[in-house]
Amino acid sequence: ILNFSLMAGLYVVNFLIVMMAVLTPIDTLSGEIASHTIQSIVTKPLLRWEVVLGKWLGFAVMITLYGIFMAGGVMAVVYTIARYTVPGAWEGINLMLLSGLTLLSVSILGGTRLSTLANGVLGFGLYGLAFIGGWIEQIGALVRNETAVNLGILTSLIMPSEALWKRAAYQMQPPLIRELGITPFSAASAPSDAMVVYAGLYLLAMLGVA
Repeated sequence: ILNFSLMAGLYVVNFLIVMMAVLTPIDTLSGEIASHTIQSIVTKPLLRWEVVLGKWLGFAVMITLYGIFMAGGVMAVVYTIARYTVPGAWEGINLMLLSGLTLLSVSILGGTRLSTLANGVLGFGLYGLAFIGGWIEQIGALVRNETAVNLGILTSLIMPSEALWKRAAYQMQPPLIRELGITPFSAASAPSDAMVVYAGLYLLAMLGVA
């Protein structure tokens, strides 16, 4: 029960990180381009990639600090009340932050190509696709339906945010709970290290294209 409550709290934190990653930069580039403000901000000696990278780094620092503060706060409250230490806490937090930074890169990319509204639809749409695909894969693994599992893996390749959360949840649960799979946060098939590496490359690719 204690671990379930903790994971529920961290799931909310993960959702808030995702929302911040999608919403905070949504109008940064597209809004400046639409209003022609970018022309007064960007001078000739300043290259396009420097502007994009600078904005990404600024939001990345904000999201990282927010995620550490929120996740650390939840863990600190649980430890204060029940003296329960989360296994794999830092690994889990880092994976949650990677999920947020991945969506941040998508939002920054969308800001250079799309309007503010379209960028928001893209960010939330990809997150929703990953969320649904993650549960399809989870159910498919439980009932041993290979088609459902493959469909879930495909959505994780399109947007790896949900796979990163499932890996984070796997890292932060005791071995017994992992094996029994008795909570909604127990992954029937935990994402591999290769998926984590893919998410990092995905992030760099989105930022590079932006």
